[in-house]
Amino acid sequence: MSRRVIFATGNEGKMREIRMILDNPELQVLSMKEAGIAADIVEDGSTFEENALIKARAVAACAGKGDIVLADDSGLEIDYLGGEPGIYSARYMGEDTSYRIKNANLIGRLDGVPKEERTARFVCAIAAVIPGDEPEEFVVRGIIEGYIGWEEKGTNGFGYDPIFYVEEYGCSTAELDSVTKNQISHRGNALRMMKERLDGIL
Repeated sequence: MSRRVIFATGNEGKMREIRMILDNPELQVLSMKEAGIAADIVEDGSTFEENALIKARAVAACAGKGDIVLADDSGLEIDYLGGEPGIYSARYMGEDTSYRIKNANLIGRLDGVPKEERTARFVCAIAAVIPGDEPEEFVVRGIIEGYIGWEEKGTNGFGYDPIFYVEEYGCSTAELDSVTKNQISHRGNALRMMKERLDGIL
């Protein structure tokens, strides 16, 4: 019988990425909605890792006895801006503000800043809560280094992808095809680490 893995997200794009990378016939990977879980989660941690664990624990409290729960928290850190928007990436300038406006704002704040000072990274922390008499918890972190461009480019991505450029590919992460993006992205890196940990305990 396959084990259920519930990923604490309602984002379909993210779920596609997760299923591609966690590909394991022993695992049935479900979103919160597919698992019938609705939880109002307050992410008040001070790091990506803390927020991922807060989400995973909240969903685990509503999940079935044998369900493994995963949750991620991710964001963009821009060095010149002291690590902003960081853990507030989704809430930067307000949750309902479009990323076109957020991206334009960040590019504006870097006006006149040379390329070597526009360094940035995407960070993704994924937390796991493994059920049992003594539930096990752990967190992995994946990153991708790059820099902030001078304009939005590409349509194959979401969020800050169109302004985040990867030196070795000479383009934004929104210009990469899905396979390449999954191979090098912060979430892809974190999911592969998580898959290794899960394969070891299942």
